[in-house]
Amino acid sequence: MTEQALWPRYATLADLAAIEAVPLESRGLPESTYALLSRAARRWPDRTALSVLPSGAQWREPRQRTFGQLLADVHRHANLLHELGVRRGDAVALMSPNCAELITATLAAQLAGIAAPLGAGLSRQHLGELLRRCGARVLVTAGPDLAPATWDTAQALARDGLVDTVLVLAPTAPAGALQPLPQLDGVRVGYLADLAAAANPSVFAGDLPRPGDLAAIFHTGGTTGAPKLAAHTHANEVADAWMLAAGSVFDEQTVVFAGLPLFHVNALVVTLLTPLFKGQHVVWAGPLGYRDPDLYQVFWRMVEHYRIAAMSAVPTVYATLTKYPVDAVITSLRHPMVGASPLPAAVREGFQKHTGSTLVEGYGLTEATCASARTFPETPRPGSVGQRLPYQQIKTIAVAADGTWRDLPAGTTGVLAISGPTVFAGYVTGRGPDGYVLDGLGKLTDGWLDTGDLGHVDADGHVHLAGRAKDLIIRGGHNIDPAIIEATLLAHPQVTAASAVGRPDLHAGEVPVAYVTLAAGATVTGQQLRDWARDRVPDPAAAPKTVTVLDELPTTAVGKLYRPALRMDALRAELDAALRGIAGIHDIHIAVEGSRLVATITVQTTAHQAAVKAVLDRYAIAWRTEVKQ
Repeated sequence: MTEQALWPRYATLADLAAIEAVPLESRGLPESTYALLSRAARRWPDRTALSVLPSGAQWREPRQRTFGQLLADVHRHANLLHELGVRRGDAVALMSPNCAELITATLAAQLAGIAAPLGAGLSRQHLGELLRRCGARVLVTAGPDLAPATWDTAQALARDGLVDTVLVLAPTAPAGALQPLPQLDGVRVGYLADLAAAANPSVFAGDLPRPGDLAAIFHTGGTTGAPKLAAHTHANEVADAWMLAAGSVFDEQTVVFAGLPLFHVNALVVTLLTPLFKGQHVVWAGPLGYRDPDLYQVFWRMVEHYRIAAMSAVPTVYATLTKYPVDAVITSLRHPMVGASPLPAAVREGFQKHTGSTLVEGYGLTEATCASARTFPETPRPGSVGQRLPYQQIKTIAVAADGTWRDLPAGTTGVLAISGPTVFAGYVTGRGPDGYVLDGLGKLTDGWLDTGDLGHVDADGHVHLAGRAKDLIIRGGHNIDPAIIEATLLAHPQVTAASAVGRPDLHAGEVPVAYVTLAAGATVTGQQLRDWARDRVPDPAAAPKTVTVLDELPTTAVGKLYRPALRMDALRAELDAALRGIAGIHDIHIAVEGSRLVATITVQTTAHQAAVKAVLDRYAIAWRTEVKQ
C-alpha cells in the first residue's frame, strides 16, 4: 500500500466519514508491533528515536538511540529471550521504573513472546498472583542500582519459586560499576545487557508475531478484588497507535515527551508505539517520571531545548506545571494530551492561560487497548472528551439485571459500549494446551465491550461522560478496586462491614476513603483502622485517606449497599473543608441527579458565588450555586 492510503486526511471532525469509507484492512497497517518498529528502522535508520533521561536533574544528559540502533537492541534482547525458551505464547514479566533498557525489553518481549508489565508498587502477594496467572517464568526487573525496593521484591518473588530467570536492568546512566548480583538457588540471574551482548543484532531467530497473536497482557482494576489480566493482540495495539498517529496531533517533526510508567497502556501505545509510525523523536523522563520533583523545576527549559510538541499526562501533572513560571520559549508545545481521569475545568483553563497551549482530551480504557476518543482543540465541543477515533464505534446501552443489553437512542445517557479493532481479546482466566484461556467475563457481547462508564454520544460521534457505572476509584489515573480496601478492613477482628468509595481530591482527582461498622464492644478508632489498612492493603495507592465508623452502612430498600450515599458524604466532607475559609456560605447540599452527584452551594450574595466558583472549578465535579433569597 502507498503512504497515501496509510495517511488519509484527518484534521477536522468532518474527516471521519471519508476515512471510514476505506476499510481498515486496506490501509496497509504493519502486522505487529515488531513490523512497526522494523518499518521505522528501514525508513529512518539514522534518525534519533529515543532520548532517555537518567533523571530530571540530568535532563541535558540523555542516552540516545537511533531507530536503527533501537531495532538492533530489540533483536539482541529478543534473541536472548528466545535462547531462554520464550516462545510465541509465553509471557515475559517486566517490573521496573522506566529506563532505556526497559523500553527495549518491552518491545523485545512482544517480539519473542508476550509482554506482561507489572507495577512494582503492588504488594508481593498481588504480584505473585499476577505471575501465577500469566505464567511468566522470566522476569525482567530493575536492579539494585536502579530501584532497590523493586529489586528486593524481585528477589523475594524468585525465592518463592515463581520465576526461573531474572534479567536485571541497569540505570540509564550508571554512576560507576554496577553492584554484583547475588546467586539465587535454582534461578538464573544476570544483567540483561551482559547476557544479551553476544546475541545477534541483525535478525530475530524465532517465529515472527502475526496480527492475531497476543502482544501484551496488562493488569487492570476489576470489581471482584482479584487481579485481572487484559490481553491485547498485535492488531489491537497497531490499530490504536495508527488511529492516533493518523491525526493532526502527530507529524514527523513532532517531538514527544513521555513520563508515564510503561506498565500503563498509555505509555506503551501513545508514547512508544504511536511515534514509530512517523519516525518521531521521543524524550523519556527518568525512572520517577512525572513524580520526579526535579522535573518540574526544569520542565519548560526542557520543552525549549528538545522542541517538545506533544506529551501525555494525567490532570494532576498539568495542574502542577501551572505552579512553575514559564522561563523558556515553549511555542513548540502544541499538543499536550490529557486523560485517565476527569479533567477539572480550572485545570484546563489554568494550563491554557499559563502556557498558551490547549489540552487535547482523550477517553479510553485498557480493555479497548488505550484510546477511543480525542478532542480537536481548534473546534472545541464543551463537555465532551472527544470524537470517537476512526473504525471504533461507540453507543450507549442499558444493562438489565440478567446481564442482557438493550441499545439506547442516540443522545441518550447509558452505559458506553465500544466495538472495533481495538477491543481486547478478553481476560486471562487460565492456560490450556493451546495457550491462554480468554474470557470476556460478561464485558463482551457480539464484539461490543461494556466499558462500565456512563455517558452519551452525540450526532457527530462526540462522547460525553456522565460518571461511572462501575465502582472503580481513579486516583491520578491509577485504577483502584474498592474490594481490595474492603477485604483488608474486613480482616480486622473488630470490623463487621466495610465499603470504600472515591472522594474528590485537588491533586489526584480522587482518593479512596472507607466506611466501616464495628462489632459490639469494639474500641478501635477510624484513625487506627486507617493506619492498620495502610500497612496491609495490597496496593499502596489504595490505602484509604480516612476511615469513618458508622452505626450501619446505608442500604437500599432490598438491603443492598447504597454506595451513592457514601459518595455523597465523602463529597460533602471534601467541600466542607475546601470552602471553610469562604464567608457567606449558607448551605452545602449533595444530591443524586440521574447518574451523577451534584453539589448545590447556597450563598448569601453574588460576590460569594464568585469565591465559591474559584474553588470548585478546580474539581472535576458537578456543582451549582444559588443565592439565598
